Amino acid sequence: MFYVKTLSHEIVLEPVHFGQKLRATLVRLLKEQVEGLALANYGYVVNVIEVPEDQIKSGVIEYDTGSVIFTVQYTALLLRPFIHEVLDAVVSQCNPLGFFAFVGPLRIFVSKHSMPEDMFNGFDGEKDAWISDDKEVVIASGSGVRLKIKGRTVEQGNITAIGTIKDNYLGLIDDGEAQGPV
Repeated sequence: MFYVKTLSHEIVLEPVHFGQKLRATLVRLLKEQVEGLALANYGYVVNVIEVPEDQIKSGVIEYDTGSVIFTVQYTALLLRPFIHEVLDAVVSQCNPLGFFAFVGPLRIFVSKHSMPEDMFNGFDGEKDAWISDDKEVVIASGSGVRLKIKGRTVEQGNITAIGTIKDNYLGLIDDGEAQGPV
């Protein structure tokens, strides 16, 4: 799910930024441009951990604009869902087809066909929740669920996943209601 990798990124810097704080400006722009970005082969860039001094290459001047293109290598913390990985997620929305849950920036859809049989016809439109036949399991917005990743898609710089709660030890783990002091 989380891993550390060394990546590279090109930054175009206008002449107004040249000066004593060039390195700090490059690091700031790198973080603004890549943190939260979904890279197709690697996953979401959660955080830029390190930008070694010697990994900022000399810039190449664009003669038309006077800007300089710097290639910067950096170490990043990445979030990438793997097929068959089990994750704990928070439900954000329920609808008659299933529910959406989030693990950080990763959006996961669980279809009603990927729920246990006792929940297949259990959508309650008034409560916007999935309820089991015995009324003991209620999955609503804010609930915590343990799910397994079945598939993953990358589209327009965004990663989404399809999940299931149909296997053993998967399903509701937290009803989302905070427990008060006892």
